[in-house]
Amino acid sequence: MARRVTKKKRDDIKKKEEAAKLLKLDLGCGQNKREGFLGVDKVKVDGVAFVQDLFQFPWPWKDANVEEIHTSHFFEHIPQMVRPKFMDECYRILIPGGKMTVIVPYYSSMRAVQDYHHQWPPVCEASFLYFNREWRKANKLDHYEVHCDFDFAYGYAISPEIQGRNQEYKDMAVRNYINSVMDLHVSMTKK
Repeated sequence: MARRVTKKKRDDIKKKEEAAKLLKLDLGCGQNKREGFLGVDKVKVDGVAFVQDLFQFPWPWKDANVEEIHTSHFFEHIPQMVRPKFMDECYRILIPGGKMTVIVPYYSSMRAVQDYHHQWPPVCEASFLYFNREWRKANKLDHYEVHCDFDFAYGYAISPEIQGRNQEYKDMAVRNYINSVMDLHVSMTKK
């Protein structure tokens, strides 16, 4: 006797199949693709699975087809007025609750300005406020040309010279001293 498959069971199977097809993308990876991710860059080098100019929109991936995005030392290369479009495109391809990690040289580090490919302005924590809808609305900036809605948290890669100092000193150095923070690490979640 054949067993009947309920609608709930079919839906559960479909969700599992779709989850198995979700992508993890390392955007602008160059030759430093993160393990477990598919590399994306405009130049075909080792580790790049998708050759794509990330400043050309829309990208070839379907809506809500990406589970996680990683981008390390790429965001600062994006021209300032392209950054909102880039973030909107990340938002479009991520699943609800999808994660995105952005690692950039911190604005007060010489690393932020050392590479002539880096675009103005350098990136700080507040740069990511603009990618949160509630913040834009509260600050009467919902007319800006950005539509994504991310929650975010951040941390720092502290300079080795102050790494061994106490937390109070490190906090003061982050706020007041150039080159105390090397990189900003931002964890974002699609709302």
